[in-house]
Amino acid sequence: MDHYVFNQLEFVRSQTLKLAEGVSEEAADLVPDGFRNNIRWHLGHIYVVLERLAFKYDAMPLDMPSGWTERFESGSSPLEAPADIALPTLDELRDRLGSQIARLRRALEGNLQKPVASPYTTSAGMYLETPQHFLSFNLYHEAMHLSTIRAFKRLLSL
Repeated sequence: MDHYVFNQLEFVRSQTLKLAEGVSEEAADLVPDGFRNNIRWHLGHIYVVLERLAFKYDAMPLDMPSGWTERFESGSSPLEAPADIALPTLDELRDRLGSQIARLRRALEGNLQKPVASPYTTSAGMYLETPQHFLSFNLYHEAMHLSTIRAFKRLLSL
């Protein structure tokens, strides 16, 4: 059974990937004046946060490359990133972002209304207790970062 939240996740993700097209490796690392992050960070952050939202709170395994939590979790910055953690290429980020939604659809379809093991309240005060709540919240989160990437491209004339 097709659930609307997966279709919306796929739509938003397609917009994110479309926006990332044509960004060079060098441009992805530019941090606009007054900001702490860059396009590469936003792409990695989108992946890391959805992975956490979709799986962590229900004690399911995350598909997270080594070092990505340290590089891309909330509060991190490429300006302060540990030098010993490999920086993923844009191709790797795009590949992971491109396959993530289908993977979580396979894992979560049919269990969207089942309460998770550890409900969570976001920093914005939103209480999440089912996979559908977490995935719906991610639409807001990813769209916020998509908008920031769009603004960075304009600021950096990309």
